[in-house]
Amino acid sequence: MNNIISAIDKVLKISLIVMLSAIILAVLWQVLSRYLLQSPSSGSEEIARFLLIWISLLGGVYSYRMKMHLGLDVLVKKMPPKQEWASQILCHLLVLAFSMSVLVVGGFNLVLLTFNPVQISAALGIHMGYVYMVLPLSGILMSFSALNELLTTWQQRVPTTEVN
Repeated sequence: MNNIISAIDKVLKISLIVMLSAIILAVLWQVLSRYLLQSPSSGSEEIARFLLIWISLLGGVYSYRMKMHLGLDVLVKKMPPKQEWASQILCHLLVLAFSMSVLVVGGFNLVLLTFNPVQISAALGIHMGYVYMVLPLSGILMSFSALNELLTTWQQRVPTTEVN
């Protein structure tokens, strides 16, 4: 299981680096073509927009995996260990429920909706279903990560102290 998770993490990391490099190049080309060549590129703005969507959703998965996501844990850190453990379990369950229902199910429905009838992007002429495919993909990855975190947290169960 750890081998699969580390492989997914590596692929995510490399993919995000490639996409971030591509979005920088696309925006740079857009600026150069607009101001230096006086002929703005029609496709670079759309490429940057689509890459931003992919980077945002896959970056969310990666940050959740690396425990770098935004979180307010002021209240949780003041709880007794047993309640802190229970709140972590609840949070991972909520992430799992959201990613399964909204990202996976809703994302697949959106992808199917854009393939029939076919929606085509204006400048690049690609199917919008391919752009929106990141929703179920990130949902599956987020669900897998949430299940892993849930199992890990569950195994670190706080022992109950008995009162004599």
